[in-house]
Amino acid sequence: MRIKKLFGLVVAVLASIAPVGASAQRSGAKRPPNTVIARSDVRDLPADQQIIQALNRLTFGAKPGDILKVRAIGLDNWIDQQLHPEKINDDPMNSFIANYSALNQNQNDLLAQYAEQQRARQQMRRERAGADSSAMTAADSMALRQQMQQRNNLTRQVVTQLQSSRVARAVASERQLQEVMTDFWENHFNVYAQKGGPEPYYLTDFDQNVIRPRALGKFRDLLEGVAQSPAMLFYLDNARSMADSTQPTLRGPNKVPRVRPVPFGRAGIGAIMGTMRAANEMQRQQQQQQQQRQRQGLNENYGRELLELHTLGVDGGYTQQDVINVARAFTGWTIKPPAQGGGFVFRPQVHDAGEKVLLGHKLAAGRGMEDAEDVLDILAKSPATAHFISFKLARRFVSDSPPKALVDHAAQVYLRTDGDIREVLRSIITSPEFFSQQAFRSKVKSPFEVVVSAMRALNAAPDSSPRTAQVIAYLGQPIFGHQAPNGWPETGESWMNTGAILNRINFGLAVAAERLPGVDIRALPALDTIRSTAREKQVDAVISAILNGMVSPDTRAVLLSGDHPMLASGAPGGIQNMAPAETAGTEMSAEQMVGGGNGRDTPRARPNQTQAGGGNRAALQGRGFGNIPPLSGLPQIVGLALGSPEFQRH
Repeated sequence: MRIKKLFGLVVAVLASIAPVGASAQRSGAKRPPNTVIARSDVRDLPADQQIIQALNRLTFGAKPGDILKVRAIGLDNWIDQQLHPEKINDDPMNSFIANYSALNQNQNDLLAQYAEQQRARQQMRRERAGADSSAMTAADSMALRQQMQQRNNLTRQVVTQLQSSRVARAVASERQLQEVMTDFWENHFNVYAQKGGPEPYYLTDFDQNVIRPRALGKFRDLLEGVAQSPAMLFYLDNARSMADSTQPTLRGPNKVPRVRPVPFGRAGIGAIMGTMRAANEMQRQQQQQQQQRQRQGLNENYGRELLELHTLGVDGGYTQQDVINVARAFTGWTIKPPAQGGGFVFRPQVHDAGEKVLLGHKLAAGRGMEDAEDVLDILAKSPATAHFISFKLARRFVSDSPPKALVDHAAQVYLRTDGDIREVLRSIITSPEFFSQQAFRSKVKSPFEVVVSAMRALNAAPDSSPRTAQVIAYLGQPIFGHQAPNGWPETGESWMNTGAILNRINFGLAVAAERLPGVDIRALPALDTIRSTAREKQVDAVISAILNGMVSPDTRAVLLSGDHPMLASGAPGGIQNMAPAETAGTEMSAEQMVGGGNGRDTPRARPNQTQAGGGNRAALQGRGFGNIPPLSGLPQIVGLALGSPEFQRH
């Protein structure tokens, strides 16, 4: 009965998030988008709880001493600093990132290596196909395996270093709000690392040069940066989207030149034949391009996701014809071959130059890149986009069910500031709803947030190895590992199931056993001098240092006794291997994150989000943190605190 009672309590505490503002959502007539709504500036929370709320939501968790620092400079001043990351000195983090060799290697060089490996493989296969298999099989197979191993090693290095750098920045960067927003946008504009081909090499540019520097800028600029990103163009197949054969295209650089007749007496038959051969060759190339368009044609993947996931939202008022016309507008937005650097390029010869209509706006015929640029303008300025982006930001920072009044106000700010993300975010994180009792510690942490906040709470050094990123994957959220374009779940109930809860408890104990790189409990301020004191004093110190002094009676009882009935081990505070749990079948395991791709096409089908968070069964069995002996004393208390319902929320 006790186990059942405690499990019910944990589930209720973690999964039952107050629907803040539900009554506001049910009532009230619709207002014109530019109507000014009177706003209160009253904050429900006491001053210190306001600081805790801000540190919980605008950072990946408080580090020792952060509350005192914020209190010293003033909460609103600290918020303003975080909203301007360019003014925050982050040299130590920059120096740390400089040690990642693959991330600091020129992308053109990486893609050139990839292209050379692809060329060598293709050459090997051609030679093998045309040779006597009995004479060449052994040698060719060995050479082919070596080529594949080199490619996989390079891919693994790029992916693991990118994942590790994401975690390291979240743990140690002084520009915490920028990192939180980078995490938000990289989930909003989700890209799957194992799409196949050169995708991993594009992701570094996507993270460092597309998302992070635009995370607090104008949404229109961010939208265009993503639209021109090779990572997104490849992931959603726009790189191979061409005008249908029934549509006109622009006359590009590969057009067939007009052949002027050459007088026989001036040039002779050789010149005439040479001109004819050149014309025939150009005509042959044009026919090949036409045949390629007929084979591939228009791809609607990016057009659909741009409307549904990136801008207007599923209820944004668009039609299937709008999806088609957006896809037509983006034909020709593609990628240079890897051997040429793999950057964005517009190819007019495959662009649909016909007239298009999007949401009542007519795009005239005969234009090129202007079609897609106008589409981005229309979508970025749409009130539906203002509401959708404001809702998602309010859901991330305030509540899984954000108050309608707050979303409406943020949408007004979006329209008034021409989509200024910084100002929209400011309106949300300085609002009375943000500092309300209903919002305080109401959100369940994702696996990424659980791991990073634990490292920050223990003042851990950033980890340059793949280990910490692998732990996040074991908990169910591999970085760049969500296959469908809708990204990871953004509400708490999606992360909670039996296996996920048990894994989080075991994770806390493993961290306290210092099985995570960079963790040293003995050096933790406020805990470094109490290792030999009475257990009750140790519990009070841990509650103060890690849980901000606020726990339920049930959690305090577990910390005092060291007996957690949800753990399978009979020893007090014992730890088992990470337990297998349900997870969506289309997600990546930790092993797959460093393996090869799984095909070119991105499925439209979305995974079952209600099972997210449990980790992959094969990845969790026998891996996790290995066999850790039972903990006791202060490490046990710290581990149980990290696995408590209070720490799992923020």
